Amino acid sequence: MREIKIRRAELDEPVVRELLVDVLSELSERYGGSGDDTPISAAEFVPPNGVFFVADDGDQLIGCAGWRRHGDDAELKRMFTAKAARGRGLGRRLLATIEESAREAGCRRVILETGDKQPEAINLYESAGYVRIEDFGYYAGEEGVLSYAKAL
Repeated sequence: MREIKIRRAELDEPVVRELLVDVLSELSERYGGSGDDTPISAAEFVPPNGVFFVADDGDQLIGCAGWRRHGDDAELKRMFTAKAARGRGLGRRLLATIEESAREAGCRRVILETGDKQPEAINLYESAGYVRIEDFGYYAGEEGVLSYAKAL
């Protein structure tokens, strides 16, 4: 098994854009439409206002996660592990990387929106100490939206 390295990346790198196509494709399979219409820009994931990370197995990118500033909080976005890489703890490693980065940037907590058709994500977040909060953001008030937070 190859060593998986987590590294910083720019959201607009071509190889990252290719991975994000997979992210949105899977979300579309689960929810329909584009998968996620939340407006995001590469500039939101540039320090000190955010960071984007990818998981690289040496041949290809197999996961990603980023955070962008949302007031005093870090909002988790585009958390994803490729199907072929699941079940090896990569999601937990990416989440820990996000939390450490956000803590170092002075954020008080990590917040996120997910959906009720992502039981794997819900299980990961709850097992990592995230608790439900009032919905916020682009999908606030939509059916099936679940918002979580974890103090840093």
